[in-house]
Amino acid sequence: MSMEERVAVGALILATFVTAGPARAENEGLDDLNRATEAKLVYRTLADLTEVIRLCESALEKGLDEDNARFARQLMASTRILRGTRIAETILATRVPDPAWPQYRNLALDDLEKGVEFDPRQPHALFRIAKLNLLPGGDPQRAAEALNQAIELAGDEPKLRSEALTVRAALENEPAKRLADLDEAVRAAPNDPTPLRVRGATYAAQEEYEKALADFEAALAIDSDHASTHLEKAKALVELKRYDDAFAALDEARRLAPESVEPLIQKARILGIQSEFDKALETLEEAYRMAPADLRVLLLRAAVYQELDQQEKALADVDRVLELRPGLPEAMRFRAMLLARSGKFDLATEQLEKLQEVSPEDLEVELQLALFYSAEGQPRKAIDRFSVVLEKESENLIALRGRADALLTTGRQAEAIDDYERALKIDGDDSGVLNNLAWVLATSPDEKLRDGKRSIELATKACELTEYKQAHILSTLAAGYAETGDFDTAIQWSKKAIEIAGEEHLDALKKELASYEAGEPFRELLTEPESKDEPAPSDEKPPAKEEPAKEAPDASPAPTPQDDAPSAEKPDADAPPPSKAAPDAD
Repeated sequence: MSMEERVAVGALILATFVTAGPARAENEGLDDLNRATEAKLVYRTLADLTEVIRLCESALEKGLDEDNARFARQLMASTRILRGTRIAETILATRVPDPAWPQYRNLALDDLEKGVEFDPRQPHALFRIAKLNLLPGGDPQRAAEALNQAIELAGDEPKLRSEALTVRAALENEPAKRLADLDEAVRAAPNDPTPLRVRGATYAAQEEYEKALADFEAALAIDSDHASTHLEKAKALVELKRYDDAFAALDEARRLAPESVEPLIQKARILGIQSEFDKALETLEEAYRMAPADLRVLLLRAAVYQELDQQEKALADVDRVLELRPGLPEAMRFRAMLLARSGKFDLATEQLEKLQEVSPEDLEVELQLALFYSAEGQPRKAIDRFSVVLEKESENLIALRGRADALLTTGRQAEAIDDYERALKIDGDDSGVLNNLAWVLATSPDEKLRDGKRSIELATKACELTEYKQAHILSTLAAGYAETGDFDTAIQWSKKAIEIAGEEHLDALKKELASYEAGEPFRELLTEPESKDEPAPSDEKPPAKEEPAKEAPDASPAPTPQDDAPSAEKPDADAPPPSKAAPDAD
């Protein structure tokens, strides 16, 4: 029997002596009250408690004097609290609740609310009212009120106060207030690991990993056999790049919970961060044998396959995820990127268009679609998609760069320059933007757009950022000098570009060099394309097709194991410009 039940029984025994004695004439319900008192003393089941309540109601209906009526109401209230508590504990302590739990919750709340209506100073009852209302379909406002009342009344019960503060902290949106409640909860019950665990998780969410680690270790000092705390400790250690310690924590978590795949998922994630993809795959194979339908295992394994350049196996795992969870946005996005990596941009685009039907407000999908349209040679469609993104995120650097590149492809150089300028205000050290803007300022056929001096400044900075190791940026610097009439310097940089260029770009770079040796600046003559889906022709050299980012989630940070699925990486903003010969992204 719980302490609460013992107190209730003690009060009943005392009340028995008070009510014993000659019955008054107006006490026609006294017999029912005495039977209720006796029933409470020997109750065993919820049905027994229901009978006590029925007898109390009957006694009050038949008539009792003032003292006995007060006692009957008190007995009925305490019994309702006890019955409500028993029902509440059945709901709250069960991992797999009875399908009828909402009805049970209503019964428990009805009992507890009527109990505290008679006696408001019931912190345990109020705490249970709060927890029941925090379940799906409950009343959050009533939960908050009950929690505040429970905390206020639990001054002489530190454990209850700590529990209530911990629950209230979880509901608080403001980090400072949440931590204040958790600090108080830890002070109230320093030997309770729960508030330490919750505070550690709060610190981790705020990226204060040292503090998080300290709390997890303090919680483990109290309860060393809590597998989830070892797991959370490992995650904090990963963020602190203490990988060996993280492995040790995961080994302990696995020892304590051998049936869980979570330690294996986290171990694979660390191995991915360390680029140990073969070992990560071995770990995930073990996790797969334990849980072949776990979406996290499948998605993380797909990401590792992708890193190992086993695209078909990666695609098979993602397809399996979509069989298990049709329409999962993360899996659909991942699948599109895998298709793009295989050069199947039409299928990748089709996949993203389906995803857009599921998530029409997802700007990441809009952005990736724009990049895929660029890769497919559909710059006008790409421009439209980039514009949608920029309407909602005016400083989206990838969208600005992508739209500018697509605008160049369609010959709309002035608009492209505007986008590049906007992009540089956001990030003045983006070598791709610096290079592309410098190129159009040096090579545009429109004299009003050319600015050789600024082109040199921008290209020089791009060269410095890339340590003068990118042939296409060196050739841009050469074009800038040629525009200012300094052909000797232009020839020097053009030759250096040829020296380090790949075979596939030599012809274009040699054509530029020949122009400088003839004393003529290079011009990229772009015209508005006739076809909506064809890039503009150039009478000097064809624009190189830009490769959008083909990155699928990495096996390390991108597919975080605590999530249901990996999130797509941002596209590579340093992809070659569409209007200028440049090396491949890799």
